[in-house]
Amino acid sequence: MADGNSETKSSNQMWGGRFASGPDAIMEEINASIGFDKKLYGQDIRGSIAHATMLAHQGIISAEDKDKIVHGLNTILSEIESGQFEFSRRLEDIHMNIEARLATLIGPAAGRLHTARSRNDQVALDFRLWVKEELQRTEKALTGLIAAFLDRAEEHAETVMPGFTHLQTAQPVTFGHHCMAYVEMIGRDRSRVRHAIEHMDESPIGAAALAGTGFPIDRHMTASALGFAGPTRNSIDTVSDRDFALEFLSIAAIAATHLSRLAEEIVIWSTPQFGFIRLSDAFSTGSSIMPQKKNPDAAELVRAKTGRINGSLIALLTVMKGLPLAYSKDMQEDKEQVFDAAESLELAVAAMTGMVRDMTIRADRMKAAAGSGYSTATDLADWLVREAGLPFRDAHHVTGRAVALAEQKTCDLADLTLEDLQSIHPQITAKVFDVLTVEASVASRTSFGGTAPNEVRKQIAWWRARN
Repeated sequence: MADGNSETKSSNQMWGGRFASGPDAIMEEINASIGFDKKLYGQDIRGSIAHATMLAHQGIISAEDKDKIVHGLNTILSEIESGQFEFSRRLEDIHMNIEARLATLIGPAAGRLHTARSRNDQVALDFRLWVKEELQRTEKALTGLIAAFLDRAEEHAETVMPGFTHLQTAQPVTFGHHCMAYVEMIGRDRSRVRHAIEHMDESPIGAAALAGTGFPIDRHMTASALGFAGPTRNSIDTVSDRDFALEFLSIAAIAATHLSRLAEEIVIWSTPQFGFIRLSDAFSTGSSIMPQKKNPDAAELVRAKTGRINGSLIALLTVMKGLPLAYSKDMQEDKEQVFDAAESLELAVAAMTGMVRDMTIRADRMKAAAGSGYSTATDLADWLVREAGLPFRDAHHVTGRAVALAEQKTCDLADLTLEDLQSIHPQITAKVFDVLTVEASVASRTSFGGTAPNEVRKQIAWWRARN
């Protein structure tokens, strides 16, 4: 790397001669982004290699200069990946750090690399490439979480548990059906990821500062080399667009919200009062003072990560909301939010996948709770409609009286005698007891997407064919 004096000279030259001396300490502090955008080094080098190759192909730079540039950039890539590269805050960002080092390595040929491009389209390219690759990693991680849920759903297609509304016992369901609810939720997250990749699959490079360039560049060539479907179509929008970052953050926020809902259930289910599941020591911690405690800290931290991710989305929306076209320096504040949200989401998905596979299901506790709160009341009402021919509203009223009687006798609906039930409505027969168990209730829910074990298995098979 260059020494301090030459570094200052390089910094001044890169300001284009506008300033007699470099930025003062305050300006350097607020302006520098190398502390976080060095994460983009791989994308920056890939983009520069593709740009230099296109420039040579179009006869804008010589093949000799292109070869020097490509060799120098690959050398820098090796230096960064081996930890030998020295990043400088005085060179502001990853682009200037790489360009300065390239000039040291290959001399004047380095200056030809920036022909027909600007830092505006360069950073748009680097960031878009990074977000696209992060979305691809997210898709893979979500696919792993779906697979974990499918395995547990298949294992527990017949395991009865209470279904809840308002966190009150509603109707019996199976744990497999409950798992498949999360498969649907995470599946929508993955679908949003795939759509986002399609939306952003355009190359910004060649838009230059905002107006394009007069050099005879081939933007389709660079787009293809970088794995994009094609180039962007408007140079002004290209350098001012951060929709791809906002879309990533909105996807991350929705996915994190789903994970947070699951985390809340894990926290509740693992309490002694519920006792539906046990987490191993791998995802729990103890108390410093209470030896009996086993805390679901991993789930609680996943729940908390949602706040950080939501905050990142709101922060970037606020940055972008008042910006006139085209580029403004405000947009430098986009990357830290995305980087932090990506790291948080990656960790949360990994932790949740681990917990889903790790947790021990206590089927006995689930079944015992499934029958509480008169959860088969709707089955009684449905039976009255089917077998006694009552309108549903009348059946609902009769069932309410049966629940009141069961409460008075402090027993479940299935424990009422036939005489008890006939005192409420004379058309009730002994056949009614066939529908008042939680197993019968679950088995009867055979509508498409219902909780009947055979229906759950159909949904598992459908998802396995697509996961």
